[in-house]
Amino acid sequence: MTERATSIDYEGLLSCARGEMFGPGNPQLPEPPMLMMDRITEISDDGGPNGLGHVVAEFDVKPDHWFFKCHFVGDPVMPGCLGLDALWQLTGFNLGWRGMKGRGRALGVGEVKFTGMVTPETKLLEYTVNFTRVIDRKLKLGIADGIMKADGEVFYTTTGMKVGLFQE
Repeated sequence: MTERATSIDYEGLLSCARGEMFGPGNPQLPEPPMLMMDRITEISDDGGPNGLGHVVAEFDVKPDHWFFKCHFVGDPVMPGCLGLDALWQLTGFNLGWRGMKGRGRALGVGEVKFTGMVTPETKLLEYTVNFTRVIDRKLKLGIADGIMKADGEVFYTTTGMKVGLFQE
């Protein structure tokens, strides 16, 4: 097996969004503005607290991001669903990075807790995904827990995030 990168820069993320990194019909990140990360700083198939793989990524928050302009006028906050989507994006990315084939689809989440709000004053989001189960048979499925920190403080936690890969 060829050596896999353990960090991915922004250009690499865009390559994945264009379908170039894992090939047509395989896991793909969304393009901006729905791409909710700027870099992956760590990725593994055997790390994390369960030894089943993990991903750590960062997103530089800018006061002029598109979501602050419309959510909400006079009270700008990043929609919680965008942070959750980032965690799903990273879960699917990890499956593709492992070499699994198929189009990624978020299938659900067990529990989500929001304990803070991302505002235009926030500087950095850090996402961490820790796999609790990986199925690589006919069914391709990653189940993971996630954390989103804003400027070092935990703002979102998830358990039981599920992402599957499906071939046409």
